[in-house]
Amino acid sequence: MGIFKPPILEKPGLAGLDQRSREIFKNIVETYLATGEPVGSRTISRALSASLSAASIRNVMMDLEDTGLIYAPHTSAGRMPTEAGLRFFVDALLEVNGIDEDERARIDAEVRATNRQRRTEDVLDGASAMLSGLSHCASLVMSPKLNARLKHIEFVNLSPGRALVILVSEDGSVENRLVEVPSGLPSSVFLRATNYLSSLAQGRSMDEVRQHVAAEVETLRHELDELSAKLVESGLAVWADFDNVTARNLIVRGQANLLEAQAPTADLERMRRLFDDIENKKDLVEILGLAEGAEGVRIFIGSENRLFSMSGSSLIVAPFKNREEKIVGVLGVIGPTRLNYARIIPMVDYTAKVVGHLIS
Repeated sequence: MGIFKPPILEKPGLAGLDQRSREIFKNIVETYLATGEPVGSRTISRALSASLSAASIRNVMMDLEDTGLIYAPHTSAGRMPTEAGLRFFVDALLEVNGIDEDERARIDAEVRATNRQRRTEDVLDGASAMLSGLSHCASLVMSPKLNARLKHIEFVNLSPGRALVILVSEDGSVENRLVEVPSGLPSSVFLRATNYLSSLAQGRSMDEVRQHVAAEVETLRHELDELSAKLVESGLAVWADFDNVTARNLIVRGQANLLEAQAPTADLERMRRLFDDIENKKDLVEILGLAEGAEGVRIFIGSENRLFSMSGSSLIVAPFKNREEKIVGVLGVIGPTRLNYARIIPMVDYTAKVVGHLIS
């Protein structure tokens, strides 16, 4: 399993942490992730393999605080990891052993069950619901539109100056777009455009159809009359205009889990901001788009991106590929920074592989 890791921004003393400091820091983070509460020196003392006094541990904790890895939320409280500390933990200290066999079996069963209907949307929706249930977080699945192989393209004359372009994919999904056309076009123009594109589109993706037509536009104009050629080009252009980051299919499931995952003293206003951002979706889709540039799991923690700067959340995502090994979508989970990273990272990675296999 590959994990995309951005370079760690070294602070003075961060790279020079000795083994004892790293062990104490690792225990602080793991205890915090498990309990959500500040961790005191006595708790660390009981967990360490070597015998250290509480005073010695407190001295190390002060050094860790100076490096920016931990902080004290209250004067007399224990310590909690900062966002920089969580990033350092994930990149340098986290041990990811692989997915639990029971969870692997559940992912296989639940995601593959949706594949019986042979619809990409059902597979993605099933994967999103399954991830939300297993992780107890909100789940996210994003897939580019029209990445499926096409079965049929049709132009339908709706009214003077307007036509409907219908795309039917091999998986049974249907996409529709309105297109402006010259008024008074005879029905023969729509028929010729439909026949040409339907024969061309069989077994190809929409992107491949567009590339083919663009490369042979002069041949197209000779095979069809000028109006039919314009109709074909305008119909393809409509999909080209929508083939960007805002036109992605985005499924979000389990937002209520975000509230359940917070401690009783959680900042509900921050969660409200996150809900607003998720509903807006634009920034979220842009962030998910970044994961398409990485081969493995990608992790965003807190203010590392603008979407989470106010809500204090983390996002774990992995891309999935089609049969040509081309990345066609991204899935993952979003939750508080106090995630069980060791468990969720392999879960997301394995689910992405299962989904990629099924939609291919």
